[in-house]
Amino acid sequence: MNKYEIVVIIHPDLDDEAIEQALGRIEGWVTESGGSIDNVDKWGKRRMSYEIQKQDEGIYYLLNVSMPPALISDLEKNLTILEPVIRYMIVAKNK
Repeated sequence: MNKYEIVVIIHPDLDDEAIEQALGRIEGWVTESGGSIDNVDKWGKRRMSYEIQKQDEGIYYLLNVSMPPALISDLEKNLTILEPVIRYMIVAKNK
């Protein structure tokens, strides 16, 4: 299992329940595929450098996860179609 950092920007107009559902789905995708969530860090609402989907702010989350490398492509597909997610980035941590 490799360690990864996933940064997710969620739509700022959502209520807390919708945000928790979106994070729950992301965590579920990782754990159902044999990975684990090591830490979830809420960075809060921040102004973005440029407008995305007519939004200039987003709610940022950092997820530290352990998962097999083969899971990344499936996770990227799922994150792309998850509507509350404006942008995401998956980065491998150094060993």
